[in-house]
Amino acid sequence: MEEWNIGRKEEGRRLDAFLMERKGWSRSFFMKALRTKKIKVNGKKMEPSYRLMEGDAVRSFVLEIKKSRPVDILYEDENLLAVNKPAGLLSLDVTGRTEDTMLDRVNSFLAERGEKTAYPVHRIDFNTSGILLLAKNGRAGEILDRMIKERKIRKSYLCVVKGRPSPDKGRLENQLFKDAKKNRVYVAEHTVKGSKTAITDYRVVASRNGLSLVECHLLTGRTHQIRCQMAHAGHPLLGDDKYGSKEWNREKGERRQLLSSYKTTFDFGEEGGLLSYLSGKTIRLSRVPFVEKYFKGVEI
Repeated sequence: MEEWNIGRKEEGRRLDAFLMERKGWSRSFFMKALRTKKIKVNGKKMEPSYRLMEGDAVRSFVLEIKKSRPVDILYEDENLLAVNKPAGLLSLDVTGRTEDTMLDRVNSFLAERGEKTAYPVHRIDFNTSGILLLAKNGRAGEILDRMIKERKIRKSYLCVVKGRPSPDKGRLENQLFKDAKKNRVYVAEHTVKGSKTAITDYRVVASRNGLSLVECHLLTGRTHQIRCQMAHAGHPLLGDDKYGSKEWNREKGERRQLLSSYKTTFDFGEEGGLLSYLSGKTIRLSRVPFVEKYFKGVEI
């Protein structure tokens, strides 16, 4: 909380002008703070046009906006924002314990432009990089959420695995069940209590020095799907301690799984409603650092 005691010099100034100048806020940001009762004068909510009086106590309960960190924007319009989330960063934090998430960075960036907040319609694991979609309004969010559930937004991943999968192109289909306490997923060849079907199509893009660059397309969206299925097939992701070999990962100098959501394609048509204009559009990363490190010269 911040508080200002109004003196003679500030007397007669409008509340909105005083705070916008003092804090460097945009008018839209100030109005949102006022509307959500985060600005009070003498303990009461006032109109933007309220004229300050000597002795007034102006209080702000707005969390201080930090200077936004760089945000790699891949695509943006009035409904949708697609950003490149780096590995080692949470998509969002519902507990409120983490100050720096991809969502925080995006909304800090939008606040500096005087725009409304956005929110992600899906998540990407902490140690996974790649394309994160955020809705800029409620209607767009509803549509994106429905299209994701109906598998009409295709997400393709790149990963580096041990060895070379055979055949070079195929499908992995298993039953996965999650141990919530261990935050670990296990693979079963047949249906067991609590298991769900997981289907991943894969294609070997290149192989070098005992490693393969593999493109994976998710037909289902299960927790740790690519990581546990590839490991079960005998090809754990490089850097993945949970499903692979920690010793091997350290020998290679990797501490995070080399996995990136590098391409997103919108496969819906008119059923996309407000977002039908996105039909057939593909958003992709122009570069993936681990591809350049281990498979320099390979086009993705």
